[in-house]
Amino acid sequence: MTQAHPAGQCIDSFRRDFDRIERALRGIIVGQETLIRDLLTAILAGGHVLLEGLPGLGKTYLVKGLANAVGLSLARVQCTPDLMPLDIIGSELLVTTESGEQELRFRAGPLFAPLVLVDEINRATPRTQSALLEAMQERQVTHAGCKRDLPAPFWVLATQNPIELEGTYPLPEAQLDRFFFKCNVPYPSDEALLEIVDVSLDEEPADRLEPVLSVERVLEMMRLAREIVVADAVKRDAVALVRRTHPGGPETSSLANRHLRYGASPRALQTLLRAARVRSLVEGRGHVAPEDLSAVALPTLRHRVLLSLESRVEGADVDRVLEGIVHEWEHAR
Repeated sequence: MTQAHPAGQCIDSFRRDFDRIERALRGIIVGQETLIRDLLTAILAGGHVLLEGLPGLGKTYLVKGLANAVGLSLARVQCTPDLMPLDIIGSELLVTTESGEQELRFRAGPLFAPLVLVDEINRATPRTQSALLEAMQERQVTHAGCKRDLPAPFWVLATQNPIELEGTYPLPEAQLDRFFFKCNVPYPSDEALLEIVDVSLDEEPADRLEPVLSVERVLEMMRLAREIVVADAVKRDAVALVRRTHPGGPETSSLANRHLRYGASPRALQTLLRAARVRSLVEGRGHVAPEDLSAVALPTLRHRVLLSLESRVEGADVDRVLEGIVHEWEHAR
């Protein structure tokens, strides 16, 4: 009997464990298959996620379910206009020691949890949003001139309501770019709504979800994803896709020239390839293929391009524009 190649065994194990946690989350959040897969892809690539959708669609419960499924400590920040940076970073408290002396000690805030849910992030003021910016990018916070490292692993999962305008502060482009994926949370179908009634009418299943993977196993899966081979040809394909989102360039899509004001950043290129590595493992491959780039393009790019004023007035949809750009790119390869 021929022994399986170790790399093949690792890939099969990755697929099995990915399927286990995916099925667990599908059991508590009904009718959101694409959302769950995109969320897990971002998590295993080590990225932060912005969840955008109307109230009541299960965004918070999905994050709670994820935390329970991998045995992670979850901290929740409910954003309001009066939320201050120290409320999430932490502050120094005057305490009395055993010897009777008084000293200042730092008391860590919710940002020091491995998984942080920032609910309604666009209700926080720019000052508080800027505190999140350092944490998401540098995996550290600065307080009273001292830098304090955040735990590893560390993820920020933020939610926002797309229709509320009063009392909100739209995230600046620099903040949006720190999110690995932006995942839209669609309204469920009629069949999914009926199933939701059966699953969660009298109790919330996310609260009783048992761990299906350990944190250590999640870290192993993340390490395996970083080992996946990305050929030079695929890297060039990714560059070409990002270039097509930039209006006025030599490789620009006609749709970008018509609808976009700004294209995607270099961080989008990194995100495309990191997410594609995870997707290749889910598909049972040890190398990235162009179809992996296509599969992760929308959550990677939708928050990293900016519609022109004319297109916004006309009611253009950024996802439709990006779908057209990806379609042109696929046929041009």
